[in-house]
Amino acid sequence: QVRLVESGGGSVQAGESVRLSCAASVYAAYSHAYSQYCMGWFRQAPGKEREAVAHIDSAGNPSYTLSVKGRFTISRDNEEKTLYLRMNTLKPEDTAMYYCAAGLSCSYMIYWGKGTLVTISS
Repeated sequence: QVRLVESGGGSVQAGESVRLSCAASVYAAYSHAYSQYCMGWFRQAPGKEREAVAHIDSAGNPSYTLSVKGRFTISRDNEEKTLYLRMNTLKPEDTAMYYCAAGLSCSYMIYWGKGTLVTISS
């Protein structure tokens, strides 16, 4: 069982930067270690379907959706059990609820946070 709590959202102007954090708590002695999970960021804009933004696997390899490549950076601190998403050069179309997720496979996330809202105004 993994509990995920996102933070760092807010309202900013276009072109500014925001860093999101996702703190994980791993429960039960039989759970996998945090470092074994693929961690990801997803977002859902109003009226749109949820989309994958970026993920980082257990080896630390990142992957990004095309629309954020070069602007967003995903990273993880396994000692602190924290996932980060540095978002630079933000655009109004980045406005969304951002969710943190964890899975033993990057293609199947099983634990989800409740989200943090990021609003970008032009």
